[in-house]
Amino acid sequence: MKQFLHKYKHAWILSYTLIYLIWFFYLERTVTTNYHVVHVRLDDFIPFCEYFIIPYLMWFVYVAAAVLFLFFTNKEEYYRLCIYLFSGMTISLIVCTFFHNGTDFRPVLDPEENIFTRMVAALYVTDTPTNVFPSIHVYNSICTHVAVSRSTILKKYPALQYGSLILTVLICMATVFLKQHSVVDVFGGCLLAYILYYVVYGYRYVYARRKAETKVLG
Repeated sequence: MKQFLHKYKHAWILSYTLIYLIWFFYLERTVTTNYHVVHVRLDDFIPFCEYFIIPYLMWFVYVAAAVLFLFFTNKEEYYRLCIYLFSGMTISLIVCTFFHNGTDFRPVLDPEENIFTRMVAALYVTDTPTNVFPSIHVYNSICTHVAVSRSTILKKYPALQYGSLILTVLICMATVFLKQHSVVDVFGGCLLAYILYYVVYGYRYVYARRKAETKVLG
C-alpha cells in the first residue's frame, strides 16, 4: 500500500474537484433570481432535440476516462490536462460568482414521450439554468480532446483520436440542442480553451510544433 501511494502520489491534484463542487453547488443554490439572461436570437433558431442527451451525458465518462488514462500512463500529460481543466473551471466559477447569469429558453417537456425526454427532464431537475457562461461542458470537452490528440500513446491510434474529435463536437452541439446553453456560452467556452491552451502548453512549444508540422507537410 505504501508503494502504491508513493507511485500514485500525483493524485493529490484531483482534490481540486472537491473545491470545485462545493463552490459550484453553492452558486447553484444562491444564484436563482436577479441574474443576467444569456440569450441571443440565434438560440431561437436552434431546435430542441432530446437525443443529444446521449453525448451530453457521455461528457462525464469522456473527461474522467482521459484523466484516468493519463494518470496511469503519463504523469506530465496528466498534470497538464488537470491544470488545463481546473484553471478554466476556476475562471468559470469566478465569472459566475461576480456575473450572475443563466438562460430562459428551456422547453416544456413531456417526460412520458420517450426515454430521452425522461432523461432530459431529470437533467433539468438536477441542473438549474444558471451559471452557464462560459460553458464548462464545452470547455472541458475541448481540453480533453487536446490532451487526447497530444498523447504520445494515443497518437498511435488515429481512429480513436478522430472519435474523440467527433464526440467533442457532439457534446458542444448537445449543449445548445438540449437548451442547456446559449451559443454565447459555447463561444465563451471555446475562447477560454483557446487562450488557456497557450498558457498551459506554452506559446513557444506550440509555435515550434506547428513549424515542425509545416516542414513535414512541405
